[in-house]
Amino acid sequence: MINGGMIMYLNGLDELDQKIVQLLIKNARFSYSDIGKEVGISRVAVKARIQALEKKGVIEEYTTIINPQKISGAISCYFEIETLSNSFTDVIEILNQNNIVTQIYRVTGKNKLHVHAVAASNSEMEHFLHTTIDTLPGVISCSCNIILSRIKDIKGLRL
Repeated sequence: MINGGMIMYLNGLDELDQKIVQLLIKNARFSYSDIGKEVGISRVAVKARIQALEKKGVIEEYTTIINPQKISGAISCYFEIETLSNSFTDVIEILNQNNIVTQIYRVTGKNKLHVHAVAASNSEMEHFLHTTIDTLPGVISCSCNIILSRIKDIKGLRL
C-alpha cells in the first residue's frame, strides 16, 4: 500500500498513529502541540497516542545520531564474521561489550554476524582489530571494509 509516496510496512497501526510516527522519524523533537496541528488532534491526544506506542514497544527510544564522517579522524568499518557453532555466543558477548562496536546483526548463514564499528582514529581502529577482532575465538572467516562515505542512511522504519 502506498501513502504519500511511502510504502506501508506496519500493519496494526491506524492511519493517525502512522502519521505521528512519520513525523517523529522526521524530527523526534517535534512537540505534542506541533504534531497535533499536523495530524488534526489535540496535544493531549498526541501525548496519549505516543505513550501507547512507547508502551507497546513500537517506539523504543529517541536518540541523537552522530555522523562519524563529520568528526575529524573518525573511521567507520563493518565486518562480516563467521564463527564455529560453539564460539558464536562468546563472540557476540565479546563484541557486545566493546564500546567501539556500534551495531551487531545476525545474518543469514550459519553463525554469521555483520558488525559495525566506529573508532576515533586509524590507530584506535587498528588497536581494536589486533586486540579484539584478531583474538575472537572460533572465527572461520572475517572481512573488514572501511566505510568511505554515507550515501543513504534511513533512520527508523519507513512507514
